[in-house]
Amino acid sequence: MAYVTLADKTRLFVKDWGTGRPVVMMHGWPLSSDTFDDLSMAVVDAGFRAIAYDRRGFGRSDHPSGGFDYDTLADDLAAVIAETGARDITLLGFSMGGGEVARYLSRHNGRDVVQAILVASIVPYMLKTDSNPHGVDQGTFDAMAQGMKSDRAKFWTDFFKAFYGVGTHSNSVSDEILEWSRALSMRAALNATLGCANAFATTDFRPDLQAFRVPTLIVHGTEDKTVPIDATARPAASAISGSRLIEYEGGPHGLLASHKDRLTTDVLAFLRQ
Repeated sequence: MAYVTLADKTRLFVKDWGTGRPVVMMHGWPLSSDTFDDLSMAVVDAGFRAIAYDRRGFGRSDHPSGGFDYDTLADDLAAVIAETGARDITLLGFSMGGGEVARYLSRHNGRDVVQAILVASIVPYMLKTDSNPHGVDQGTFDAMAQGMKSDRAKFWTDFFKAFYGVGTHSNSVSDEILEWSRALSMRAALNATLGCANAFATTDFRPDLQAFRVPTLIVHGTEDKTVPIDATARPAASAISGSRLIEYEGGPHGLLASHKDRLTTDVLAFLRQ
């Protein structure tokens, strides 16, 4: 299956590999499902089924004029699950993809889900408020939006250096990974890039956390400058009953590349439980 067609006629590009118990993966902003290829191959080699798709407005999926809120994105995930016939699912969300995991579990009552994995996820709340003092200032998100509107191609250069922790830890990625990430980001529609940035910056998932009623693995780098651990993984782990948090000491945001082997090992061990 190459595409799933949604109720609003938007088509989502889907990769569906393997035949075992399914792992459905939601990618980070502003990338695509291609960032899961290495992990997907390891998942399939371990006897599982890997399903990953490009979010609306990103990669090879259609670029509609709207639908970049998390209710719609969770419904998109529900459509992918239905069309692929996936059952007994592990949901894995990287970065903003964690929001789809949380909203699907609450909005769709966790249908067909038996495990959840949050990797460098934005859950439960990114924005700094009186009740969320460890969050990110609104001014930071405003500056990001202005940078993308002004010169999106230039904006990604500094963004991905911070994303992958270039120059700040021993697992720095290659220049080619940086260039590939910039190229993937330029394939996304500008309206989707801005709309999803607003969604992950302002959506409060704290009410959704009670919907995590399955075993949940949370993985996060302690030096994540893109999605700070104190606003996300640590409070999420405290609020999700029975969850397990693995902190990668000194790890940046882009763990799929910077800590590929360790992350693969931890994900596969969790899947086998």
